[in-house]
Amino acid sequence: MYPWIWRHLPGGTATKAVTALALVIGVCALLLFVVFPWMEPRLPFNDVTVGG
Repeated sequence: MYPWIWRHLPGGTATKAVTALALVIGVCALLLFVVFPWMEPRLPFNDVTVGG
């Protein structure tokens, strides 16, 4: 998969490296600001039950 992405990025090695870094940062930002906040209320980790 990664070689396929690398081959399809435009430009030389430096341009490909910058573009790949921008893609990684974009995916991380999408996960951090969109996917994880949407998913967090649906996870059972905050459902703490204390016996009493």
